Amino acid sequence: MNKILGILFAFVVLFSCNSQKVYSDFDISYSRSGGKISVYENMLIKDNNVHYSYQEGDGKSFKQNFKLSDEDLKKLDNTLSQNNFRRIQEDHKKIYDYVSTSINVKKGTNEGSKSDASMIMPNYKTNWDNIKNAFQEIINNNVKKP
Repeated sequence: MNKILGILFAFVVLFSCNSQKVYSDFDISYSRSGGKISVYENMLIKDNNVHYSYQEGDGKSFKQNFKLSDEDLKKLDNTLSQNNFRRIQEDHKKIYDYVSTSINVKKGTNEGSKSDASMIMPNYKTNWDNIKNAFQEIINNNVKKP
């Protein structure tokens, strides 16, 4: 009986670790979260594969996987470079009930992590908006929400 429980426990642990892999194994991530009516939006990019998920505070949720073309990835990388992603400076003011955006790049020349949870310094606002718009364009062109 103990062997059966041990094997069952091993499968549960193995399965739960594997199911979280999509959330930790990515090259680029874009996420939005927060607000008075909580919103959680995540887009994780690994090579050409994209995992997208969206959830609202009222319980509506949606997930979709899709592929990005090499051209779309190159366009995104160019947008990150042209808008000096690595040099964008974050402000440190406290903001509440605000939908914040975080972008993490783990691979390439634009490697870094930025968030507007405490706002972006004014002289980098346009660059930040251009980068956020590039991610939003990918979502708008590829995600088929129900």
